[in-house]
Amino acid sequence: MSDNRAKKKKTDLDLCVLYVFLVILLVTVDQFIKKVIDTEMEYGSLKPVIPGFFSLHYVRNTGSAFSLFADKDWGIYFLSGMSLVLGILIFILMLIAASRSMKLISFAFCLLASGALGNLVDRVWLKYVIDYLRFDFGTYTFPIFNFADICAVVGTILLICIIIFGTKYFESFWQIIFKKKEKKKEPESEEDNVEIEEADEAEDIEMSEDEDSEEKEESDADPE
Repeated sequence: MSDNRAKKKKTDLDLCVLYVFLVILLVTVDQFIKKVIDTEMEYGSLKPVIPGFFSLHYVRNTGSAFSLFADKDWGIYFLSGMSLVLGILIFILMLIAASRSMKLISFAFCLLASGALGNLVDRVWLKYVIDYLRFDFGTYTFPIFNFADICAVVGTILLICIIIFGTKYFESFWQIIFKKKEKKKEPESEEDNVEIEEADEAEDIEMSEDEDSEEKEESDADPE
């Protein structure tokens, strides 16, 4: 059983590393695209890709996603602080989920963290966020956004789908967060030591069963 536990810990650690790498990759892609836009386009310029529908439009947004709070002088500072706190919190939740091999939830938090951190980099270094994706629907223009916004929105939608279609799967995640870890009793005698070893073996079996159950629920909750 100890071998199974060691293998599971290694798998969970590999999963944590994978999602940390994915966050770094997505933030890097976001920053690279913004750098290309800033280098190749003049501020305020517009390049039609699909005339009348989709264009690249270089704007500088001092607000949040889709220009919220853009007209407030204090908005950039408020949003920077909020992005930092949320980014760290979501990143921690991602690691917790990954450490329990909850891949769908980990991926949702990975996308959310990437979106928050991608725009946070802009707010800290530039005091504004570079947006460039513009969609027009007749006379209506959808608020201009960027790759980081896409990550945040897709992550939010995925999380909502998990909550709706994989309720038990999501509830098991919250139980992990709020579950109080009981302090293990030190063995006072040989008999106590045997009882603790038996309890550890039972815990290993339960962990193995929980893992199988989580994988089944994850498979059922995975929206195809």
